Amino acid sequence: MGLNLGKIRIKWFADGEIYVQLQESVRGCDVYLIQPTSPPANENIMELLVMIDACRRASAKTVTAVIPYFG
Repeated sequence: MGLNLGKIRIKWFADGEIYVQLQESVRGCDVYLIQPTSPPANENIMELLVMIDACRRASAKTVTAVIPYFG
């Protein structure tokens, strides 16, 4: 596709909460998030949901989640 990956910072706090910070503007952009469901699945899905929320709050035009399944 010839696209570069976006910059994002993901941090887990000591109490188990997750922090996601987009390090570039996504305002008005089409965002594609790629997140597998491999173990630990609960943590990966939670990261994905928080990233989607961060993109929507940052005024992304669309957010598409690509979730490959490695059975």
